[in-house]
Amino acid sequence: MSRIGKKPIAIPAGVTVTVNGSVITVKGAKGELTRDIGTEIGCTVENNTIHMVCPENADSDVQAKHGLYRALVANMVKGVHDGFARSLIINGVGYKAAVQGDKLILNIGYSNPVEVIAPKGITFETPSATEIVVKGFDKELVGQTAANIKAKRPVEPYHAYGVRYKEEVVIMKEGKKAGK
Repeated sequence: MSRIGKKPIAIPAGVTVTVNGSVITVKGAKGELTRDIGTEIGCTVENNTIHMVCPENADSDVQAKHGLYRALVANMVKGVHDGFARSLIINGVGYKAAVQGDKLILNIGYSNPVEVIAPKGITFETPSATEIVVKGFDKELVGQTAANIKAKRPVEPYHAYGVRYKEEVVIMKEGKKAGK
């Protein structure tokens, strides 16, 4: 049994959860998410809580998935109610970002601007020219979109130029030493 898997998930007001066999659907103000959790883990909804049920004689693979699916469903509930956001910082001479419709335009040191098209359910915001906020209700999609943007210009360790997460710490390297 997983300690995380045994914890119940509270369903906030305005969120509806339906279980149809092994498919869980969560609807809220921000959107709707669906996930197939398989037949080995059970899911019950009662008294505005979700309980993930693992059979007593389950093997170790199923027990490992117990906590995983509980965490995934909890993220679905949080996402459709509150949403998720990931902030990125752009550092470099002349580096900047702008939003045009559903596209993010990045000037990050290449000869042409780099365009990133927002997937369905994702929005981009630029509070300043050097900050990007990726918002959405699907935690996996928000994180993957932010990682794709970061991969366009990874941070280099000598001057810290590039795209990084806001909370990321860049470990700087020393430059080459002059001869003796």
